[in-house]
Parts: sequence; structure tokens; C-alpha cells
Amino acid sequence: MPRPPASPRLKTRYVCTACGHDFAKWAGKCPDCGEWNTLQEEVVEERSAGRGMAPRTGFAQPQKLSEIRADALPRLPLEIGEFARVLGGGIVPGSLVLVGGDPGIGKSTLLMQAAVLTARNVGPTLYVSGEESAHQLKMRAERLGVGESELYLLTDTNLDDVVAAIEQMRPKLAIIDSIQTMYLDSLTSSAGTVTQVRECASRLQAMAKSLNTACFIVGHVTKEGSIAGPKVLEHIVDTVLQLEGDRFHAFRLLRSIKNRFGATSEVGVFEMAGSGMKEVLNPSESFLAERMMHAPGSAVAVTMEGTRPLLVEVQALTSPTQNPMPRRTANGFDYNRLFILIAVLAKRVGVRVHDQDVFVNVVGGMSIDEPAADLAAAVAIASAAKGVAIAPDLAIIGEIGLSGELRTVGQLPARLNEAAKLGFKRCLLPKTTRPLENPPPGLTLIHARSLGEALDAVMK
Repeated sequence: MPRPPASPRLKTRYVCTACGHDFAKWAGKCPDCGEWNTLQEEVVEERSAGRGMAPRTGFAQPQKLSEIRADALPRLPLEIGEFARVLGGGIVPGSLVLVGGDPGIGKSTLLMQAAVLTARNVGPTLYVSGEESAHQLKMRAERLGVGESELYLLTDTNLDDVVAAIEQMRPKLAIIDSIQTMYLDSLTSSAGTVTQVRECASRLQAMAKSLNTACFIVGHVTKEGSIAGPKVLEHIVDTVLQLEGDRFHAFRLLRSIKNRFGATSEVGVFEMAGSGMKEVLNPSESFLAERMMHAPGSAVAVTMEGTRPLLVEVQALTSPTQNPMPRRTANGFDYNRLFILIAVLAKRVGVRVHDQDVFVNVVGGMSIDEPAADLAAAVAIASAAKGVAIAPDLAIIGEIGLSGELRTVGQLPARLNEAAKLGFKRCLLPKTTRPLENPPPGLTLIHARSLGEALDAVMK
């Protein structure tokens, strides 16, 4: 009588959702990365040594660098200019791109547009959805104007079947929406767990490299706004894109967080419309279109997002309060940086708002991270506190130190050219020891060494 097959041996592991490492015992704090309450229990099948693995017949041989051919495959063209800009100029064959963003922000809409254009202009494109039916995908594609193209749809969550379809079809572009819905039969854990997400991404990476098929995968985000799954997922892929924006605003920002084939921190600007995501070719003009002239508490900052200069309006409002702890609210501006600017204004300049609520807002749903917007935010707060309006033709650039000194920032020529192109006549910036070469004609530069000098120059 033949022996019955041995039942699989199961074991319990605890996987950290922050760093991706697994441990045999649960702990409140991850022993590796130090994060609290990130260990997630998973039951996995314990495989015996060598089980399911083909015998090794050899090993990879090192190659001399001069003997390796560098005939790079040309990028696939993408008619969405803002999308292509963030990718570095187009879609790289064989690349694995992770796209994250809040629910309803427009990830699937943008990727469907990219799939439609790629299928129409480049070749066969496969859109795999584990969350929507083929009928729902058809309705979205028709709304985006799919027309006649080589766009194929597949609704499946078994990654083995998905990879088999891709290997048989050999598309130019494959889109997986989303990685959290995919699963492998060889793993006993459910879809969306750390183990499944990690292994599915590794499988897609190997497939993309072997077939030279560009693959885009959609990743859900957590409550904190980071991409769900282990951090190692972002190390597996070649490019990480984040779609940002306020759901109550029309503007969407596609930000490059990691890119092996282009510049990081690059930004593409879109506007959500009924027919899909529309490119915003001049985002600075759009952000400033509804600016109220001669209003106290309004200043224009010149920031850099990757290689693109952007002009945004920074608004501030101060209001007297009877509360012992005045409110400090920042929307689109670094909260801790706001406290520093308020302290510098009070200590170095004498603008005291200790008995007032202070609100700072960056218009248009933009989020400013670089310190080059310090001076614009400080001028806006001082303008609101004193009730003095800033000239509408003034752009502001500069970082503020704790001593109240102004520090210069990088890429000044690009910032100044953008300000001049939008019709600004004056620009307030830190005084440098080396004069600027070839400043834009028609733009008067106002130099200041300290925050006090800057306020004296613009608040007369």
C-alpha cells in the first residue's frame, strides 16, 4: 500500500511591516528596525531543503566590464508629457515601476490612460485588475477614449496565471492593479500579507527583466500615507512614484521618490477632469491664477521640485486668541519648520505672535518640503501680523537660519528665469558673496543679509 503524502508542515512567523524581516517570536518592538506594533503574524509552509528547487548545474561567471555590450533598449514613448517627465523621458523596457497614492486619487485612471496611449502608439499592452471586473474596466477605457488599439484586459488575482498570460502575450507594457490583490499558490498566507506582497513583487521583477516587458504595479497606502507592505518592496522595484493631492482640489502631483533611470524628486502636475487626468503644462501660472492681489498675509515662493521651478502662493493668517496655548496650523508646509520661523520672528525681528493663532497654507494642494520657502512663509506671517500687504509683483526666495540670517539656495538661475517668465518684476533673495551671472532682464533683484533687512525692504 503506497504511503500517503506527508501533510505540509506549517510554522508561525512574525513579519515586520516596516522593514520586512521575520522573527520566530512576537514582540511589541521590532528587534531590527525598532518600530513599535509592526510585527504581523503569518502562517507559512515550512519547506524541506531542496524541495521544489532544480539542481544546480553551474554558477554565473563574472564578466569583464569592457566585454559587456551597452546597447540599451530605447525608451518607449509616452504621449503624457508630465508622466514621461517623471519617468525620466519615457518607459524603460524591462523596468518595474511602483505607483502609490491614496484611494480615489486617480492612480487607476492615470495608468489606464498610459495603457491606452501605449497600446495605440507602441504595441500590445496588458492591463491586469484584481479589484474591478472587465465590464468596469471597459467603461473606464471608453470614458478615456480608447478607440481602436491593442489594449488587452485581464481580471485575475492568481499571479501564476498572470505571469503565464504575460509570457504568452509578450506585451510592451503590463499594468498590475494592485499588488495587494495578487497571490501565489505556493504560499499559504492570504493575499495582501507581507510575504505575498514581497514574493509577488520579486516574481514580477524577474519576469520583467527576462522578457524586457515594462511592468507598472499599483500599491495601496497605509493610514500614514506610506506604501503598504514591507519597505523591501520599494527596494525591489526600479522606480517609485507617488500620486499626491487633496481629493477636494483638482490638481494632482506625480512625484518620483526613487528612479534608477532618471532624476529623483521630479514632479508632474495633472488636473483631474471628467475625461481623465489632464496635463498642466504651466503649473506655476495655474497655482497663482486665483491669487488675491494686495491682501495681507500673501507671499509668492519660488520652489524647486526636481529640476522644475514652481511658483506657489504661501498664505498666512494671524488671529488673537484667549487660549493659553495658541494654535499653530500648517497645510502644505512643514509643521516643525513653522515653529522655528515663529521663534525667529519673535526673537530676531520683534514680530511677536505669542497671543495669536497662526495659520499657514500653501495654495493649490502643494506640499513644500525645501527650506527655500522659509523666507516667503516668514514674510507672509509678518505681513498678516502687521496688516501690511506685499507687492503682488514680488517673488521671494531664501532659507532662514536660527540667527535670523538669510542663506542662499541652489539653482537660482532657474528660479529667477521662471519668476521673470511669469511677469514678476522684483525678487527678494539672500545677498551672496558671488554675484549672479546674466540675471533675467526686467527682473530687479533685492538682496538682504538678514530677515530684518528683508522685512524692511518689502514692508514699507
